Amino acid sequence: MKKTLFSFVAGAGLMALHGAASAQVVLTVSSWLGPNHTLSQSQAKWCDDVTAATASRVKCNILPKPVVAPPATFDAVRDGLADVSYSVHGYTPGRYVSTQVVELPFMGDSAEATSVAYQRIYDKSLAKLGEHKGLKVLAVFTHGPGIVYNSKRPINSLADMQGLKFRVGGGMVNEVGKAMGVNVTLKPAPESYELMSSGVMDGVFFPAESIESFKLEKLVRYKTTFPGGLYNTSFAFVMNEATWNKIAKADQDAIMKLSGETAARQFGRGWDSADRRGNAFMQSSGVVMQSAPKAFVDEVKAKTSSLEAKWIADAKAKGLANPEQIIKEYRAEIAKQ
Repeated sequence: MKKTLFSFVAGAGLMALHGAASAQVVLTVSSWLGPNHTLSQSQAKWCDDVTAATASRVKCNILPKPVVAPPATFDAVRDGLADVSYSVHGYTPGRYVSTQVVELPFMGDSAEATSVAYQRIYDKSLAKLGEHKGLKVLAVFTHGPGIVYNSKRPINSLADMQGLKFRVGGGMVNEVGKAMGVNVTLKPAPESYELMSSGVMDGVFFPAESIESFKLEKLVRYKTTFPGGLYNTSFAFVMNEATWNKIAKADQDAIMKLSGETAARQFGRGWDSADRRGNAFMQSSGVVMQSAPKAFVDEVKAKTSSLEAKWIADAKAKGLANPEQIIKEYRAEIAKQ
């Protein structure tokens, strides 16, 4: 009788352990961009890879619409309204300081190169500041080089930008615009069509893919590019911290192999591909495309030259010990790609 009881209890214990080990975690995944946008596609691929790597012990439920507006995304993930999403650091001004280093002007022409470099300096130096409390940062990345678009006239100098109103995404790009003496307003990317079609804004600062993504090809007539980009926007791909802690250690390890630099490269490479398609689309749509003349580039460099020193001072005040070195390391990592 005792032996039978022991066998029953032991068997029940083993079944309980097996059940705990095989319990499935379903991640609620939110995206504030459409399913065909490169960021939604990269996020969906990460989900597919996670499902395969964990033998379906961790799976994604991608929601048909976002749980909140873009600027509230990080808070929504932190508070458990969604388990996984991505967003722009600059949508919440003043909260994220260290991340603005990758948004400085003329940093890089490839989202893949800047994203991988960003992930490396984030892991080495920026993560320790703890600016993402309540969130498990899966990856950080940037979009492609920032470009100036408008509906009024070709832009070949700072004087040509006077009197025009531009939508920007916040963060360092807002400071870039102000340093250039340009009228800029912080608004989320999905609002761009309404802002331009209503005449509230005359133009936008965007990477190449965004004109097609946000259906602006009939509103934007002129495009001006800068070597290295006028800016590169900083993003984070994040998970709710409590949800992360529910995942078994072996599956966490498998997920992190697909995150970090792997995910940063995936998001960046996807954006580079979308930028190439975007440039071809603009050309076929009749958008007048030009590179900024050297004199214009020199004007912008002179106007924005103080932003690097300002970021260094702000980062030191935030507790970052060696921001000058971090900028050097970031540029060196970009050059390696």
